[in-house]
Amino acid sequence: MVMKEFGLKKLDPPHYPAWYRSEQRREGNLKDPIAEEQGLLALSPLDGRYRDKTTELAEYFSEYGLIRYRVKVEMEWLRVLAEVLPDLSAPCHEITEDISIDDAMQVKKLEASTKHDVKAVEYWIKEKLTAHPELRPYVEFVHFGCTSEDINNLAYALMLKDARRDVLLPLMGELIEKLASLATDKTYAKQPMLSRTHGQAASPTTMGKEFANVVARLQRQTAQFEAQEILGKFNGAVGNYNAHYAAYPDVDWPEVTRRFIEERLDLKQNPYTTQIEPHDYLAEMFDTLARFNTVLLDFTRDVWGYIALGYFRQKAVAGEVGSSTMPHKINPIDFENAEGNLGLANAILNHLSAKLPVSRWQRDLSDSTVLRNIGVGIAHSMIAWKACMSGLDKLELNQAAIGADIDAAWEVLAEPIQTVMRRYGVDQPYEKLKELTRGKAIDKASVQSFIKGLDIPEEAKALLLKLTPRTYLGNAVAQAESIKKITA
Repeated sequence: MVMKEFGLKKLDPPHYPAWYRSEQRREGNLKDPIAEEQGLLALSPLDGRYRDKTTELAEYFSEYGLIRYRVKVEMEWLRVLAEVLPDLSAPCHEITEDISIDDAMQVKKLEASTKHDVKAVEYWIKEKLTAHPELRPYVEFVHFGCTSEDINNLAYALMLKDARRDVLLPLMGELIEKLASLATDKTYAKQPMLSRTHGQAASPTTMGKEFANVVARLQRQTAQFEAQEILGKFNGAVGNYNAHYAAYPDVDWPEVTRRFIEERLDLKQNPYTTQIEPHDYLAEMFDTLARFNTVLLDFTRDVWGYIALGYFRQKAVAGEVGSSTMPHKINPIDFENAEGNLGLANAILNHLSAKLPVSRWQRDLSDSTVLRNIGVGIAHSMIAWKACMSGLDKLELNQAAIGADIDAAWEVLAEPIQTVMRRYGVDQPYEKLKELTRGKAIDKASVQSFIKGLDIPEEAKALLLKLTPRTYLGNAVAQAESIKKITA
């Protein structure tokens, strides 16, 4: 009824306009450059709406990136064979891993006929070698002794190693540094703030100290992520070098492949495997990354709450709209965007962690399609990290709102008063403060009147009388100001 009323025409299956359903477009011969440029036809927002947030990952986790790393592994192995096998001499470096997009497209064309992605890489390399007469003796040593998983597991390992070094750790460090800078900022570090435990008023802290807590947690997960060993295997069809020894029984294949993995590729050899590297290190790595995200998720929700309480104002950005109907609004959209993407990221990372270490007997292929989504989980993480940093740049402390909240919470001094009473042997200090404060409106006058009536030394009484909710901070300021020592 709605479609008829507004003059809309229901589209015939497959529910796309004629220009899109055309034979030319189905065959890939017709493009809409404007739509392509704007990402309007992208199935995933990672390649559409958020493409500019994840561009740097494409070099590593795209299909092109995977092909490039596969070529690198195949060619490095060929060079190793040339050094250890008596039938070969060191080959020239005509073919390298620095392949172009056009080269990768040629590999994909081969895959269309082979229906096997790794075999397509092998055939492409062989074609390149055949074109050079001096390299033809090496042609049948391409992929020598290998199962596809030998190539794939090292390609993914290199992919993660390089992306961790070049993209992820620098971005994680940038986020931590931004948080640490706020934590140690004089305004943040010394800004008294009412804590809330169970949503109720609790012993005060400072805004900087709360940021410092997050910095310390993120730094710990980052250190674990950076230290995670990245493993690789290169021991044939079921992990026993069966084919290697059949051809060259006198070669120390475990040592040759160890040097290949550790010295040529800068990875760590896993000597005990089936056909596949068991992916335990991948689970460990993704679990750590998910913990980093969980810490950040905790933080984004807290900041959202502080914005709702009025503890933060958000800087207005010219041209931005907060609500389509309420002009006054500046929504905490960056922190909400971060929260949503952190959830998506962890859903994927947690599935990778749970699924990848499980494989039937010596090999099944259920990990193959899952591995292709490593970049998806990481990309959603990156979107969240960048959104969080964008949100932090817009924050302004609302000291008046924070101050009004803490100044009205004299009941939080019940803790230090009863603790001092314990020191001096006053009977039932907790119970007396409970009677004074629980469920009652407490102000400065009532608290100080109670203190004056205590049977404790006068110097202790004087110290308590000087205490206010703003000054009852413990070492919160010192902790906030020292957090850079943790991140150094």
